[in-house]
Amino acid sequence: MQSVPKIEKIAPDEMAIAILGWLAGKPELLSRFLALTGLGPNDLRHQMGDSGFQAGLLDFIMQHEPSLIEFCTASGYKPEQVAATWAKVSGPGLDSGEY
Repeated sequence: MQSVPKIEKIAPDEMAIAILGWLAGKPELLSRFLALTGLGPNDLRHQMGDSGFQAGLLDFIMQHEPSLIEFCTASGYKPEQVAATWAKVSGPGLDSGEY
């Protein structure tokens, strides 16, 4: 029986900073994120310490697989690491049976 490789855990704030840095180089995606959140560009720095904002960044990247893959290619993170971090900050979903 093969063992399942362990996924290196990444702190949510570290992942959120990486996502925001990547988004900064993607004006169309950053504009979409800002429109969805209702934030302005000047608000981003102040929101980085907020766990809800970090979860929002992870939600945003996880909802569009092409962006997730592009982010992972650019940052060196594995999609599994992003998904594990997202699951940590987002909590159980409706399909988990935990409401």
